[in-house]
Amino acid sequence: MAQSAPTPGRPATPGRPSVPGRPSVPGRSAGPATPDVFSERTHRLTNRILPVALGLVYGYWAAAMNRDAGPITGWNVLFGFVTAFVFAALYIAVQAVAPRLRREPHALLWGGFAGCAFGFLYSQAAQHTVLRSTIMALAVAAAVFAVAFYRYYTHEDATGHRMR
Repeated sequence: MAQSAPTPGRPATPGRPSVPGRPSVPGRSAGPATPDVFSERTHRLTNRILPVALGLVYGYWAAAMNRDAGPITGWNVLFGFVTAFVFAALYIAVQAVAPRLRREPHALLWGGFAGCAFGFLYSQAAQHTVLRSTIMALAVAAAVFAVAFYRYYTHEDATGHRMR
């Protein structure tokens, strides 16, 4: 229980002092509940590397599904790189635009992106009709929308400002 006892010179509530211009809630910390372990440089680097890494994985996966256990051809490699480039570009665009939106369109944009990405990969698999691919993509989009909306609804106010 020593961790719960306040030490001299420190506030009883952990976290940063309240933010100027934002009302403070008694008994609640204004700062994040968990410390930020990584530096700002690490976060910037991750924001640049993550879309490229995810794009390469996505492109390889799409190319592997497209060739359907056949030989690897130049067209197959080109298809993989083009798919990786398009996925990474769309991911960067969604990552740039989504935080500026309110919580409903924000969640809808991420849901649409995830649904389209899944639907494209699902359509590359053998013997799936366009109708089945569309239904599966809509199911994934609805699930991602629901989870993202819940997260934004519980962590933002109505105007889109983060509460925590």
